[in-house]
Amino acid sequence: MNARAKLRLNLALKPGVWGALACFLVVGTPAAAQDSILNSYQRNLMRASLSTNAGIQLDAATDDRASELIGQLYEYAQNISLQNAEILRGDPDLLNLTVIAARGAGAASHTRSIDTLWNVFSQFRDSHVRIAALEALAVLAKGAAQGNPQGNAQGSAHIVENLNQFLANQNSLYRSSMDVDIPTISACISALGALGGESSFPVLFAVITAGYPEPLGAQAAEALEKLPGDTKANLTEILRKNPPVEKLAVFRAAIASRGMSDAEKGAFAQTALEIGMQREANGAALALLCSLAVQALRDFKWARADQVVLRYFYQIQSEYQESRTPQQRDLLLEVISCLAVMDSPDAAQALSLQLGYLNSQFERASKDGTFGEHDESLVLGVITALGQLGDRIAFDNLHYVGYLDYPERIKAAAREALANLKW
Repeated sequence: MNARAKLRLNLALKPGVWGALACFLVVGTPAAAQDSILNSYQRNLMRASLSTNAGIQLDAATDDRASELIGQLYEYAQNISLQNAEILRGDPDLLNLTVIAARGAGAASHTRSIDTLWNVFSQFRDSHVRIAALEALAVLAKGAAQGNPQGNAQGSAHIVENLNQFLANQNSLYRSSMDVDIPTISACISALGALGGESSFPVLFAVITAGYPEPLGAQAAEALEKLPGDTKANLTEILRKNPPVEKLAVFRAAIASRGMSDAEKGAFAQTALEIGMQREANGAALALLCSLAVQALRDFKWARADQVVLRYFYQIQSEYQESRTPQQRDLLLEVISCLAVMDSPDAAQALSLQLGYLNSQFERASKDGTFGEHDESLVLGVITALGQLGDRIAFDNLHYVGYLDYPERIKAAAREALANLKW
């Protein structure tokens, strides 16, 4: 006897019941059942055989008076799946029934299904089944924690701890280069965020530092925002005290998170830049942290960071003077573009002085017979930034560009910047 035949024997279902049962699970009924009808169905379910129980469920699904039973019937369908999981774990019909039943339990707010849903999650390895179970658990366990009369807070805490353990195991497997189911992990992160258990902080933070694909890190940061306590303060503390690689991971996740406002991200980036600037020589992770922080400050136009960005500008400017590598030039251009959105007189003065220095270097090179030795991208970057700032302090040095033998595109950029100055 094959597996499907065993299942049909176990359920004593005649052909067509699978589809009808699936339809019943999807439909639901709008009217409230009377207590007498509910008790009648309960008595019949207790004394009937499995085959009759299936018929009773089908009758209940079309009985407007029995809508109160729908949650219990969804749970019954889950138990059918659990009873047959071992012999038909990968059967498409069984998997589909299980998904529908799990989703239905959540939609029906049937919190008594919490333990059954956890058993479904534990017994099945199919991603669709697990995600459906997690989505339902996120709704039902939260309802239980909030005093839903059908559930209890202890059930919620138990589920949180189970999910914490599952996610911790997945984190360990991923760090060990083992295969993991990313969609299921994503659903677990969402569930933990929805449940909001304080004990989830360590495993959610571990997601950020485990090296998962970047969307998972941002999702974990969003979930952390939903936990009790001052998550931003906790993330900032991690940024200050943890190893450089973890600082970098936390920063990336926080900036990508949808749980923080642009202003909060700007302040976080300012802190990250201050910390990153304290790097030791060849601190690659902290150097990258600074670069990402500057990009974030520019994107969020966080003008309160102007003094920090200026200090970083002078640091990179000095490093560029020593090495003059393309990498250092790119970093300098990056911080110049950030200064352009700071709306700060100090930023305008620093960039005007930078342009004056570049002008003098170009003029000296021309007189020495080494005409043309200038970094055009750097000159253009400074001129463009001064035009964005629009501070008249830059007038003299912008105007002087027109007297030098720069290429016409540089002179045109200077004229445009001059036109943008505010008087």
